[in-house]
Amino acid sequence: MENIENVDVQREADEVNARREKILSMKENGLIPYKDSFNRTHTILEARSLNDGDKCRVCGRVTGRRGFGKLMFLDLFDVYAKIQLEVTLNNMGEEKFAEIKKYLDIGDFVGVEGEICHTKVGELTVRCFDFTILSKTLRPLPEKFHGVKDDDIRYRQRYLDCIANEKTRETLKNRIKAVKFIRDFMDKHGFVEVETPILQGVASGAAAKPFITKHNALDKDFYLRIAPELALKEIIACGFDRVYEIGKNFRNEGMDPSHLQEFTVIEWYAAYWNFEDNIKFSTELFQGMVKHITGSLKVNYQGIELDFENIERIDYCAELSKIIGSNILDFEDVDELKKVILSKNLVDDGELEGAKSLPATIDLLFKRVLRDKLIQPCIVYNYPACLVPLARRNDKDPRIIDMFQFVANGVELDKAYSELVDPLVQREAFEEQARNRANGDDESFGVDEDFLLAMEHGMPPISGLGFGIDRIVAILTDQQTLRDTIFFPLVK
Repeated sequence: MENIENVDVQREADEVNARREKILSMKENGLIPYKDSFNRTHTILEARSLNDGDKCRVCGRVTGRRGFGKLMFLDLFDVYAKIQLEVTLNNMGEEKFAEIKKYLDIGDFVGVEGEICHTKVGELTVRCFDFTILSKTLRPLPEKFHGVKDDDIRYRQRYLDCIANEKTRETLKNRIKAVKFIRDFMDKHGFVEVETPILQGVASGAAAKPFITKHNALDKDFYLRIAPELALKEIIACGFDRVYEIGKNFRNEGMDPSHLQEFTVIEWYAAYWNFEDNIKFSTELFQGMVKHITGSLKVNYQGIELDFENIERIDYCAELSKIIGSNILDFEDVDELKKVILSKNLVDDGELEGAKSLPATIDLLFKRVLRDKLIQPCIVYNYPACLVPLARRNDKDPRIIDMFQFVANGVELDKAYSELVDPLVQREAFEEQARNRANGDDESFGVDEDFLLAMEHGMPPISGLGFGIDRIVAILTDQQTLRDTIFFPLVK
């Protein structure tokens, strides 16, 4: 194997040297190997809809070449389409044809002028009358991808993956399509897109470990945001009734197929809504996006058909209480709850030891004994209040919060609730989080005095929701890992 790899390395080095010589030769002969522009009249996709005899100027990357003496066929490619080019001695003239044969390599960007035709075998083709090498490539394109070694290349050099792998191209195009659908949907329903800071003085908005960075000019540590929630609610306090943001969140946690440390989310907040309003709105958005991307409300994901049309409701507290044989809301001491969990062998002892607070323990229990079993899309609601200090307590039972999550294939797709806007209760919740942090729960919030100050000046009733775009795209494109849904996955 090592000898084969050495041969491959040497072959590529020889190819690079040969291409470098071509570039130098072009320059010596007064040719420009890197043009400044090309005036195209049609994209490749648009050219494919033209009729025979229609004129066009198209450009793209050459990904295939078949030569037959005085005739060459080339494949012209971009991420949206491919078309065949016919280049002949008769149409090019001897000097131009010889120039193309001498200098053109697979991977080069070219621009052509010609007319649409069909070959004898019926293939749609651009018959070229003018041909320009727009940009020379120094390195050859990979012939194929296979095995673990090439997975590393796919992630580090995503541009090569896009060229070689049609599924990668389709996944990333569908990601773009999904984001556009979300924006259009939000705008259509009266939301305005806003921006909030990435650098935050307090790690808050979600239970997660933050990234810490140094601000040299201020001589102060800041956190990369784990969620934009608090800032968005402050914008609601400004008087903007419906706001949303699509952007990056950062959580300094473990890597696995369903988690990214840098990930894309949308969060929105609507004044005068409660969580039931958000259930209706988000369900309409999810179902619309699923149908927009896949053409159906039934999605095949890793061999499982997920039905987004019939969405069941699951009562979080009722289900966990049934599993442990006691009302989950009656527990105030974390050690007592852990004893019950261990007595029923519900969670591994070592993993349970890592949960340092009551909310962390309840959340771990949910993830290990219930969430993994929720395969079909469903709405989980009725959560213990200690889990989310930013959520509004239920009017009938303040031990629970008016919150829900959309779950499919055993993973959380969104989280939403009626927002807590009572500054006195909010301060108590933040202080409880601070105590949990002091006791070793490093995913607990800090106390954000600026946010409390805004809340003390008054906020209307609000309901907000956030969901990870990477996760829903993974399901809609049948990708097992979130790294395959983004342009630049993080690698070691």
